[in-house]
Amino acid sequence: MKLLRRLHLYLGCFFAPLLLFFTATGWLQTVSMHRNKATGEAESGAWWQKLTSIHVDQVYPLDSADAFDPALFQYLVVAMSICLIATVLLGVYLAFKTLRSKWLLIVMLLGGVLLPCLLLWLGNIRE
Repeated sequence: MKLLRRLHLYLGCFFAPLLLFFTATGWLQTVSMHRNKATGEAESGAWWQKLTSIHVDQVYPLDSADAFDPALFQYLVVAMSICLIATVLLGVYLAFKTLRSKWLLIVMLLGGVLLPCLLLWLGNIRE
């Protein structure tokens, strides 16, 4: 059990920066009205396309609906984002308070920042 807790702690610290990044940018994407929204057949396709529409447009596309008002769902997503950010930050704080040796936590946090940056950079390299 001790090993499992320690693994959870290290993996949590490793993924914390990425979770914070995607949560914060997802929050901004949710409330941003300055993007092109998909319309038409793309939204009325398979169930996963409709789920994508919930994430991207904050609506569940129905053939019978004439208009959508995503405001209530957006409030929920903002509240969820704030709580997830607070939870991740509390988890990182507790990880530092729990362990005596902080160097591995710092390495995991740095790795959680640097590895995604490296992978994005490598994805932009053209032959």
